[in-house]
Amino acid sequence: MITYAPAEIEAKWQDTWAAAETFKAARSTDKPKYYVLEMFPYPSGRIHMGHVRNYTMGDVIARYKLATGHNVLHPMGWDAFGMPAENAAMASGGHPKDWTYGNIADMKAQMKPLGLSIDWSREFATCDPEYYGQQQALFIDFLSKGLIYRKKAVVNWDPVDMTVLANEQVIDGKGWRSGAEVERRELVQWFFKISDYSEELLEALDTLDNWPAKVKLMQANWIGKSRGLQFAFTRTDGGGEIEVYTTRPDTLMGASFVGISPDHPLAKELEAKDDKIAEFCAECRKGGTTAEAIEKAEKLGYDTGLRVKHPLEGHDDLPVFIANFILMDYGTGAIFGCPAHDQRDLDFARKYGLPVISTYAPVKDEGITLPEDGGDAYVPPKTEPVIYIRGFAGETEQTGDAGIAAAIAFCEANGIGEGVTKFRLRDWGLSRQRYWGCPIPVVHCDDCGVVPEAKENLPVELPYDVSFDVPGNPLDRHPIWRDCACPSCGKPAQRETDTMDTFVDSSWYFARFTAPDADTPTNMEDASYWMNVDQYIGGIEHAILHLLYSRFFARAMHMTGHLPESAKEPFDALFTQGMVTHEIYQTKDDKDRPVYHLPEDVTDGKLADGTEVEIIPSAKMSKSKKNVVDPDDILAKYGADTARWFVLSDSPPERDVEWTASGAEATYKHLGRVYRVTSEIAGMDTATGEGDADLLRAMHKAIHDVTMGVETFGFNAAIAKLYAFTNALAKSKAGGAAKREAALVLAQLMSPMTPHLSEEIWSMLGGEGLIANAPWPVADEAMLVEDTVTMPIQINGKRRAEIQVPADASKEAVEELALGLEVVQTALGGAAPKKLIVVPGRIVNIVI
Repeated sequence: MITYAPAEIEAKWQDTWAAAETFKAARSTDKPKYYVLEMFPYPSGRIHMGHVRNYTMGDVIARYKLATGHNVLHPMGWDAFGMPAENAAMASGGHPKDWTYGNIADMKAQMKPLGLSIDWSREFATCDPEYYGQQQALFIDFLSKGLIYRKKAVVNWDPVDMTVLANEQVIDGKGWRSGAEVERRELVQWFFKISDYSEELLEALDTLDNWPAKVKLMQANWIGKSRGLQFAFTRTDGGGEIEVYTTRPDTLMGASFVGISPDHPLAKELEAKDDKIAEFCAECRKGGTTAEAIEKAEKLGYDTGLRVKHPLEGHDDLPVFIANFILMDYGTGAIFGCPAHDQRDLDFARKYGLPVISTYAPVKDEGITLPEDGGDAYVPPKTEPVIYIRGFAGETEQTGDAGIAAAIAFCEANGIGEGVTKFRLRDWGLSRQRYWGCPIPVVHCDDCGVVPEAKENLPVELPYDVSFDVPGNPLDRHPIWRDCACPSCGKPAQRETDTMDTFVDSSWYFARFTAPDADTPTNMEDASYWMNVDQYIGGIEHAILHLLYSRFFARAMHMTGHLPESAKEPFDALFTQGMVTHEIYQTKDDKDRPVYHLPEDVTDGKLADGTEVEIIPSAKMSKSKKNVVDPDDILAKYGADTARWFVLSDSPPERDVEWTASGAEATYKHLGRVYRVTSEIAGMDTATGEGDADLLRAMHKAIHDVTMGVETFGFNAAIAKLYAFTNALAKSKAGGAAKREAALVLAQLMSPMTPHLSEEIWSMLGGEGLIANAPWPVADEAMLVEDTVTMPIQINGKRRAEIQVPADASKEAVEELALGLEVVQTALGGAAPKKLIVVPGRIVNIVI
C-alpha cells in the first residue's frame, strides 16, 4: 500500500532547496522584483501556531511570485532587544544576550521544518552589533538634520523596573512587566521629531490603496488632526494669562472653570509657595500619563484660589483648578471645562459644586434630560444639528461642525483668539533606562556638551560584564564602559547610558534586509532595487505605532541619504491576519473559580473521573488556559504540509482560525489521498481516455480559480478549489497522459501551500527540475468557456426538471426542448402554456 510519509519527504526536499540555494535573492535585470515580508518575531523561545499561520501566508505569496517569474526577496530576522530578556536574566541569574541568542537558535530550529522559502543568508537580530551599530549611525545622521533633540518631559516611570515606559507598556496604570503602579516623572529625554511630519503622514494615508481601511483609520485617529481655537483667560490678580486650546469653542458660553495640568508652569509656581498644592501635585504625578490611565483614575482637582475673566461675558469669577486629568503634552496644558457637554467635566463639576450650563440642546424633544437637570453630558455627533440656546456665533440651529467654524470666525474677528490646527501626535520619546537595548551614541562632555560619537568608533557595543542584582540600569554602574574620551576635544567624558526604545529597532529592519552586510545602514543601489516592500504581513496589534514609526523612519532615512524618495512610504501593500484559536476546557473549583484542563485530558466532554467539562470555543491560545497547540507536536505527528494547509484552509486569512484535532486529522488524510492518487497515476501508461477533455477542462478551471484565490489572499477559497480538482482527478475516466498532465498541474497549484508534497509528486511524475523553480501554469481561456449549460425548468414557480443545452442555444431551441419533456407534457395535459419565459443560459419558467 502506498504510504504518505511526510517526515521523510519534508526533510529530503528541505535539504535539496538548501543545497541548491533555491531561495537566495540577488539583484537581477531579467525579472521584476518582488519583496514579501512578514513582521519579524520576538525571540521568546517558542514559536506558536500564530507564527505558523503568519509565515505560511507570506510563504504562499513568495512561492507564487517566484513561480510567476519574479525575483523574490523573502528574508527573516529577530526583533531581539527589550525588557523580557532583562527580566529573564534577573530571574535566572543569566545574561540577556545568552538568553536571547539561545532562544533565536531554538526558534530557528522550530521554523526550519516548516519549509519556508526564506533567504536565510540575510538573517540578522537587532541585538547584533553589526545591526545596531548602523542604527547608531542613523541616529547620528538624524541628529545632524535636526530630527532628534533632548528636552525635559513628563514620562511614565516604573519604580520597580526603574525605567521609562511607553504608553502602550502601561496596562491599567501599571508596568506591563513589573505590575508596579506607574508614576509620572520629569526627565531629560531624547525625542524624534515625528510631529513635524504629522500632516504629511496623515495625507499620505490616502495613497495607500492596498492597506486595510481600518488600519488607515486607526493611524489617522492616532495622528489626530483637529481644528480649534487658541485663546487666553486673563487672571484677575494681574498675574498674566492662561492660554487654552479647545476644539469646541462653540461651548465657551458654558464654561464654569479653568483647569491646568499639575506640570503646568503656573502649577509649579504655585506649588513652590504652597505645601498643600505641592502635596496635591505630587499625588497627581503618581498616576500614569496614558489616556487610559487618566480616564480610569478618579478625577481630582485643587482650587488654587485664582480667578480668571470670561472673554465673552466679562464676568471675572471662573475658578482655576489644578486637575489630575490634564496633561502638559496635549494642547497648552490648560483647558476650560464645559460640564454640560463633556462627561469628564460634568463629573468634576458635580464633585466640586461648579455650575452646569448647556450651550446647545437637541433640535427636537427626544426624551433627553439635560445635564443641569440631572442627565448625562449631552455630546451629539458634530455633524448633528442642535439648537444653540447660549450661542454667540452663526445660526441658532446648525450642526456642531458649523457652530465650531462660526465660533472660531467670531473670536478671530473680535480679537479673542486664533483658529489653529493641531495634531494629537506627539514627538516620539526614545530614551529607555535599561541595559538590553541599542546604546544611544552620544557622550556628555563638561566642555563640549552633548557630542555625537565619531562614526569610526561605531558600534558602541554593550558591555557583557554587567549584573542585575540591584534595580536600575547596569550601564550607570559600569565605569569602564561609561567613562570615555570626548570625540570632539579628547577630554574625559561620559557615555549616554540610556538605550533606545525597541520600536526604533523595528522601524528600519525592512531596509536593512536589502543589504544586511553593508558597511553603511543601507546600500543605495540595493535599496533602490528592492524597496518598497511589495507585501507586508502582520498582526493588527501593530497597526498604529510600528507602522507609523516605520513610515516616519523611511522619510528620515530618505532625508539623510539612506533610502530613495520612492521608499518614503515603505510598504506598498499590507495584510493583517487573524489569530489561531483553540477551545478551552474548563471546570470550576469550590470557590467558583475556573480550572483549566489540557485537551488530551477530556474525552466526550468529561474528565477521567466523570466531571462535566465546559467547552469554550474560539479562544486565543494561552499557556495559562492550557489551550496552546505546540507546532512541534503537530509537525512530528502530521508534518509541515498538514499544518500549513490547515491554517490556510479553515477560514479567510483576515479572520481567526480555530485549530481542531479533527481538522488537522482530516487535512492529513486528504494529503495522504493526494499522494496515493498521484502515485497511482505515475504508474499509468500514456494512453488516452474518454474523459480526457473533461479532465483538462477541470484542470484549466482549477488553474484560473486557484490563481485568483492566491492573488486576492483568498487562500481558503483556493484550497476549496483544490479539493474539488483532486476529486475530479481521482474520479476521472481520462487516460494516463491526461491524468499525468493534470496531476503535474495539481502539484504546481498546491506547491505554495504544501511545497514538500508537491516537490515529491513533481519528481515522481517526471517534472523537470524543482517545482519551486517551475513556471506557474496558465489557464487556457478557451477551455474556461462552457460548451453546455444546465437550465432548470420551473412549472408554476416550482422546479420540476432540468435540461442541458448548448451554451449558444437559441431561445426557440430551448423552448422546444423544454416543452418536449414528459413532465412538462403531463403537467400541460395537452393544453398550451399560459406563459413560457426563457432566460437564456439561466432558467425556463412555464405557467399553466
